Amino acid sequence: MQITMLQAKLHRARVTHSELEYEGSCAIDGHLLDTAGIREYQQIDIYNITNGERFTTYAIRAEDHSGIVSVNGAAAHKANPGDVIIICTYVQLDQRELASFKPTLVYVNAENRITHTRNTIPVQVA
Repeated sequence: MQITMLQAKLHRARVTHSELEYEGSCAIDGHLLDTAGIREYQQIDIYNITNGERFTTYAIRAEDHSGIVSVNGAAAHKANPGDVIIICTYVQLDQRELASFKPTLVYVNAENRITHTRNTIPVQVA
């Protein structure tokens, strides 16, 4: 049996560009991609905290350490510069792989600079 698990997350990234006419769907600072383990052309899900939009697209590489998160093409209708988003990837794992699996969680500030990384989400309390 395969189970879909969160593989990586870029948490609270800010959209820097929204390019309707640009080829490619979401250009992401290469350093962020590398840190999260997200591959170029990999499917990503984007959750727009600002407007509630949720959509699937793919990642392309932007210049390393540029802070760029550009939502491009048709997806540009779903995010504007300044919007706060979460970018996620998922992986299919079998029972054996689940025992040692940990996701890569990358947290960024308002300039899309990494503040810290983790591999667990804190338990939500009342």
